[in-house]
Parts: sequence; structure tokens; C-alpha cells
Amino acid sequence: MKYWSKPQKTTRLALSSAFLLLNLLSTALAQGIQETSREAPVLEQATLQEVVAYAIKNQPAIQQSLIDEQITANQVRAKLADWYPQIGFNYNLQHNFIVQTSIIAGNPVKLGVNNVSATQFTLSQQIFNRDVLLAKRTRGDVLFAASQNTVNNKTDLAVSVSKAFYDVLATTQQIRVAEEDILRLERSLKDAQNQYKSGITDKIDYKRATISLNNTRANKKSNEEVLKAKLEYLKTLMGYPLNKALQISYDTLQMEREIALDTLQNVDLNSRIEYQILATQKKLAEANLQYNKWSYLPNLSLNGAYNLNFQNNQFSDLYNKNYPNSFGLLTLSLPIYQGGKRKANTKQAEWQLKRLDWDLKGLQNNVNSEYASALAGYKGNLTNLLAQKENVELAREVYDVIQLQYKSGIKTYLEVVTSETDLRLARINYYNALYLVLASKIDVQKALGQINIQ
Repeated sequence: MKYWSKPQKTTRLALSSAFLLLNLLSTALAQGIQETSREAPVLEQATLQEVVAYAIKNQPAIQQSLIDEQITANQVRAKLADWYPQIGFNYNLQHNFIVQTSIIAGNPVKLGVNNVSATQFTLSQQIFNRDVLLAKRTRGDVLFAASQNTVNNKTDLAVSVSKAFYDVLATTQQIRVAEEDILRLERSLKDAQNQYKSGITDKIDYKRATISLNNTRANKKSNEEVLKAKLEYLKTLMGYPLNKALQISYDTLQMEREIALDTLQNVDLNSRIEYQILATQKKLAEANLQYNKWSYLPNLSLNGAYNLNFQNNQFSDLYNKNYPNSFGLLTLSLPIYQGGKRKANTKQAEWQLKRLDWDLKGLQNNVNSEYASALAGYKGNLTNLLAQKENVELAREVYDVIQLQYKSGIKTYLEVVTSETDLRLARINYYNALYLVLASKIDVQKALGQINIQ
């Protein structure tokens, strides 16, 4: 049988422990990477509400905000832990190679023994400490501030995602209009070719039809490329897998019914998350001012210990007998003079509080301006939408009449091309106006504080 010496056993045990620790760390790291790299689910025919909900759940910035909440909660717990009794244990072992010698009454006397050991149990309790008191009094506000930051990020994300969604829809509708125009222009081109071959018209009409068709096809191709970029931007906002297709679903008629908005509402500053955040910051600033005023008060703590002392010249007999002792200690500490530091810190806290008052005043002005601007944009876009809706009806009517007149030989093909162009532009302008109204409605709702995603 092979025996290991004591140093070899120690080395072997250390290597085994290190190897086991590395395995555990690598396993935990691999699991963490798998959790992080796990792809989010894929949406099929996603509505606006589903897209916003998906973004709130999967956007990295929102997940980071939720993590920040947990970090803050644990920081608060760590601060509050100082209120609890702190219990400790100490152990030491000392061997004196040469024991100290002193001359007493002319004779050399050794002051001690060869071996000394001691164990100590300690207990400390804060009775009054301004740092711990601040943590206790501001606990709720600190946690609330972290959650408010998450709500603010969710609100901004919901607004950005909604606007990006409408932007995608606007481009999608332009492509669909172009597809319908291409079918119509292909029929017109075929008619122009037949009339040219029959000798009814010259090649001018045929070439004009070709030009219109080529322009529409080029415009459609351009919008398709733009749509790809807008979809990628929307997917980025959502935290959507970039290698997966995103199919969105919408109902134009339903969207038309959703454009209505009460324009007589007044701004309630309390409903704005920005105001709520500043209000919480003000409460924390007031607590900080009180904290600095407490610097003139003493710190008071209670400490105690129980010691087991072992002394013997023979190491083998060291722990045969102990000489215990214990004590209790009440400590009161008060800085008397710090060169005006406490007064300066208190003044600084007062100025910070006054600055927050001006932040609130500035926010009120900005919110009023934001609401006025958003409301003006909404009203302007709504007026434009109504005009474009009427233009679509008129352009379609004009196109139908001119098409009949052209077939009857009354109108020229140039007038047909012009009416087709007017109809296409009217439809595109209408859809653009519709999505602009919906986007501006979101701006109004945000200004009113009606978009708060909890």
C-alpha cells in the first residue's frame, strides 16, 4: 500500500478542491450563457398590443431595469443589516520562541509562557447611528425610485415601439398601393399595345404606359428595401430575434376608429412619471438634509466580548485549562470640531433640495409645451387626414370617368396617366396621414401621462 506524506496529502487535497471548484464554475457559467442566449419566442401576425407587450418582456434595457430593482433591494437589505446585532468569532494561536524577560527586584523573571491561545466571541449593537437610520427611513422611497425608473423606461419603449409599428404599416401600405397600381398599369399597357397594333393610336401612348409602369415598379422596389430597414429597427426595439421573420397584423378600419381623441383634456402633472420620479427624488433629498443635520448628534453603540485564554509551556497541555474573561462596553462618539464640514454638507443638501424645486418647475413648463405641441400636431394631422380621405374619393371618381372617356376616344392617354398618378398619390397620402394621426395621438397621450406601463 502506498502512503502519502503529510505535505503530499495537503497538495493533493488542494489540487482536488481546485479542480472541483473549476468544474462547478464552468458548469454555472455554461448554464448562465444558455439562459442569456436563449432566444425569445416568435410572434405570428402580431398586433400593436402584442408587439408592445413583447417589447416590454424581451427588450434588454427593460430587463436591465428590472435587474437594477433587485440590485437596489439587496443594497437596502445590506444597509439595514447593520441594525441587527453583529456576532463574531476570533481565534488565535501563538508560540513564543523566546519569552520576554523583565527584571523584578533584581531578579530576571519571564513574563509569559511558551504557548498562548485564545478564542473570542464578540457582540456589537448599534443604538444610534445616522447612516443606519437614514437607510431605515428611506428604504421605501429608494425601492420606489427604482421601480419608477423601470416604469419610465417601459413608457418610453411603448411610445417608440408604437411609432415604429405605424411607420412599418405606412411603408407596407405604400407597397400594396404600388402592387395594385402595377396590375392596373399592366392592363393599361396591354390596351395601349393593342390600340397601337390596330393603328388606332401611335406609339406615344404605349411609351407613356411603359414609363408609368417602370416608375411604379422602381418605387415599389425602393419601398421594399426601406421596409426591411424599418422592420429591423422595430425588431431591435422589441428585442425580437433578428434572424426570424416578423409578421404584423392590422385592421385599417379599426385604426380609423381609433383616431378619435378628446382635445379638451387638461394636463395633470401628477400623472406624468417624470414628475413622480422628481417627487420621489425630492423626498430622498429631504431625508439627505435631515441626515446631515444628524451629524451634530453622537453615535451610540454597545459592544461586548467573551474570551477563553489558554496558556501553557507544554503545547500538548495547552488546552487543558483556560482563563476566561468577558466585558461589556458602551461607546458614545461625537466629533467636536471638523473645520465647518458639517455645516457645509448641510448647506449643500439645502441647495440640492432647492434645485429640485426648480427641476419640478422646469418640468411643468416643459410638459405644458410638450402637450401644446403634441395637440397641435394631432389637430393638424387630423385635418390633413380628412382632406386626404376626400381626395381619395375624388381621385378615384376622376380616374373612373377619364378611363371611360379614354376608351370612348374623348380623352387622351396623357390624361389617363395623370389621373392614375393622382389616385396613387392620394391613396399613399391618405395612409401616411392616417399613421401620422395615430402617432401624434400617442404623443398627446404621453404628454397627458396616459401611457404608464407598470
